[in-house]
Amino acid sequence: MRKLIVGAISSCLGLILLLIGGMVLVIAEIVGAELPEGDGDMAGAGGLTAEVPKPFRRWLLQADHDCKHPELTAGLLAAQLNQESGFNTSRSLRSTAMAMGPAQFISGTWATWGRDIDGKNGADPYDVPDAVIAQGRMMCSLIGQAKKSGIKGDPRALALAGYNAGFGAVQQYKGIPPYPETQHYVQVILSSVKRFSAPGGGLQVTGSGTRAKALRKAMTQLGVPYSYGGGSPNGRSPGFCDGANGYGGGICLASSTKGFDCSSLVQYAFWPKMKLPRTAAAQFSATSHHPVARADLRQGDLLFWSRGGGIYHVAIYAGDGKVLHAPRTGKNVEIVPLKTAMPAGDYHGATRP
Repeated sequence: MRKLIVGAISSCLGLILLLIGGMVLVIAEIVGAELPEGDGDMAGAGGLTAEVPKPFRRWLLQADHDCKHPELTAGLLAAQLNQESGFNTSRSLRSTAMAMGPAQFISGTWATWGRDIDGKNGADPYDVPDAVIAQGRMMCSLIGQAKKSGIKGDPRALALAGYNAGFGAVQQYKGIPPYPETQHYVQVILSSVKRFSAPGGGLQVTGSGTRAKALRKAMTQLGVPYSYGGGSPNGRSPGFCDGANGYGGGICLASSTKGFDCSSLVQYAFWPKMKLPRTAAAQFSATSHHPVARADLRQGDLLFWSRGGGIYHVAIYAGDGKVLHAPRTGKNVEIVPLKTAMPAGDYHGATRP
């Protein structure tokens, strides 16, 4: 008689132990225990509501991640895109000032900020990756200028005014220029940031150390699908099904899904500064010398869940009582409350890598 010992699963890569005639044999490594999850879904992936079109999400999150200034968020950039073009990518879109694409770049400004991000057709202001990353780079620079200028006011507002009217005008008037168009532009965008920011999306990552950088890197993968066995230090990859895991609706989803499981996401986030091992259990072993009480959690700490004596899940503490993790097949990388991320009784503890 064959019996799978469920308690021996210690994923996201773990071991299936097979009991045959009293002998315990290791027959396979597995990834991502298919255990129940709480009700902590965000309104949209990655701190962006469903109003943000899917083609823009990844690049807005990437632009946010690439900027060192916490004032720049994916939600702010989404609100700006909505005001600029309504997320319009039509090549017939061109303003009276000959501004092009969803982020409305004029040719001179595009020459400064435009890059071929996705390797398609050169730097193209109508291409979503190229346009959004250029928008993010320009806004990041403008926020930096605003913070260094000594001009009083919200750096976001000053940066938006600089995007619309040029930062020279901001410096000239020592604030938002008295142009009705610019003042309306700034007001509308700042008032609609919440509209495009999902619950949990307002989290700001502080610091510049290994853990902060790992959390920022992991946040660029918000909304990426869970793939049982998928993911590596190099990024997303297809996973596999093992007869019990990786399925959805009776279909093997993992083998056709490029994504991460819980421990590969953590490994990817910390790599190469910290080369954590591949499995959740091994990650716990590698960091358990520095345990952290729940009351003392800091951003970038690792949290673990166990059942039957085996570690089966790992997440990254994102701050404000929330965690970032790849939960299970059929779900996406998300930020959710710690108390509902996994069954509360399975919480094992936290470590500081």
